[in-house]
Amino acid sequence: MNMMEVSHLTRDYGRGRGVFDLSFSIQSGEVFGFLGPNGAGKTTTIRHLMGFVRPRRGSCRIGGLDCWRNAAAIQQHLGYIPGEIALFDEMTGREYLRFVQRYRGLRGEGRLRELIDRFELDPRGKIKRMSKGMKQKVGLVAAFLHDPAIYILDEPTSGLDPLMQNRFVELIREEKARGKTILMSSHMFEEVDRTCDRVGIIRAGRLVALDDIDALRDRHLRRYTVTLADPGTAADFARDFGGRQDPDHPARVTVHARQSLEEIFLDYYGGGEA
Repeated sequence: MNMMEVSHLTRDYGRGRGVFDLSFSIQSGEVFGFLGPNGAGKTTTIRHLMGFVRPRRGSCRIGGLDCWRNAAAIQQHLGYIPGEIALFDEMTGREYLRFVQRYRGLRGEGRLRELIDRFELDPRGKIKRMSKGMKQKVGLVAAFLHDPAIYILDEPTSGLDPLMQNRFVELIREEKARGKTILMSSHMFEEVDRTCDRVGIIRAGRLVALDDIDALRDRHLRRYTVTLADPGTAADFARDFGGRQDPDHPARVTVHARQSLEEIFLDYYGGGEA
């Protein structure tokens, strides 16, 4: 079942900025990585899914509901992290999270305590005095607090140290095991690799790749030809590294290596503009 659907979405801001005839879907229970540099159209797509922006053409649907017409109903069951966290500066972290609890109609402290402990958040200080990483922790706790079925996460680990990034990855894996549906935009290729079932790569507002991570790797093999000292050494090398010995040049071996997700991403960009 498709939980999220983007169909022929178009929003043209001029000068090549925006998204153009963008289509993809995310299955229920799937973790989907959305990759692209700044300005490629990731946040524009996410804003349409959140119902913040009305499509010029095309549509976005979550749970079968139109994201623009039914934004309020959709957001009741959705956890969201924006690309730039904006909180109420005059509140303390605890006051803000209490506000979120009241807004969501939540009772009990178990989920709140568990998330605060997981991210080692000290919620007592004023938000305006918090570091970027601490504000990000507040945003993460708020997004996961009501235990929603769907998450839309735009650069969720921005400002977090490696330990907290790993805690986030563990949380995503737990939510995935519970059948949650997650769209995650990130520049952190390792966390996408560790959590996502599929990825979409967007360039200049258009989808240039959409596939399982393993399938992408299989399509982006790098071939290396190595010439060894003698055929016997070449045969050993071919056996050890899964290569193929050239029958016409028995000292020569061809091997194929799978690329990292970051290397595949760079293949699509090749130093060009977003």
